[in-house]
Amino acid sequence: MVRNLDITTLRSFAAVADHGGVTRAAGFLHLTQSAVSMQLKRLEELLGVNLLDRSGRTIALTAEGEQLLGYARRMVALNDEVIGRLTDQAYEGEVLLGVPHDVVHPVIPAVLKRFNLNYPRVNVNLCTSNTRDLKTEFGRGAFDLILTTETGAGEGGETIHSMPLRWVGAPDGSVWRQRPLRLGFCRNCSFRPVATAALDEAGIEWEMALDSDSDRTVEATVSADLAVGVLLEGTQPGFQELIGQGCGLPDLPMQHINLYGAERVRAPYVEELAEFIRQGFQGLWSAPLRAAS
Repeated sequence: MVRNLDITTLRSFAAVADHGGVTRAAGFLHLTQSAVSMQLKRLEELLGVNLLDRSGRTIALTAEGEQLLGYARRMVALNDEVIGRLTDQAYEGEVLLGVPHDVVHPVIPAVLKRFNLNYPRVNVNLCTSNTRDLKTEFGRGAFDLILTTETGAGEGGETIHSMPLRWVGAPDGSVWRQRPLRLGFCRNCSFRPVATAALDEAGIEWEMALDSDSDRTVEATVSADLAVGVLLEGTQPGFQELIGQGCGLPDLPMQHINLYGAERVRAPYVEELAEFIRQGFQGLWSAPLRAAS
């Protein structure tokens, strides 16, 4: 027959052992002496052994009691750990943060780590998308804070960093020499109209190498030297390189990283996250330009 030990009873037994008697244990547990004595009796009946030596003026553990005590302490501790893990760590707040794909690294992971150390019970729900969709959803109240990449700042936007926009391609690639120039952009990428306008003004023919909503698809196409793309300087992955300004492609305008929502926050921890984001981008340095040849 299966017999189950009761955690409450084990807690009382450990308290009696630790405090040297039923009276003190009852006070520690906020129970009556009779309740603690009853629990100890049920535990002894369940195990079929005497756990306490009651022959003297003070209560002492029997050999069986001493053997059980180590198990009881571990079982009570494990019970408390499980309860604490599943209840005490419940989130007490949430921040909805939207960030464009291309400015997540390297700043945002460090910001989230720092924020979690200061506010372990506040969950940051991070969503990555393009600037246009982020601003649309922000206007509908879907986010507390968003970052955008824009040539200017919209109403309520705070410019926290500016970065040059650069042409990027595969390491040692040659597709940038082809005409019409093959481009790799997502449909909703905010850099797409900026790049095509610059090419049109420079009189350079171009064509889209793909039609996709996937940043990973664009990334793979550019990395395979099947197209050139445009990224903020310093955000290009290690398997792509910046195309030098002497390669015949037009210069692109500076882009502003804007923060929206900080002026309307209500919870102090949201303002703290906004400040961490500001500080993170203030410490960001642009990578040196590597010219393709």
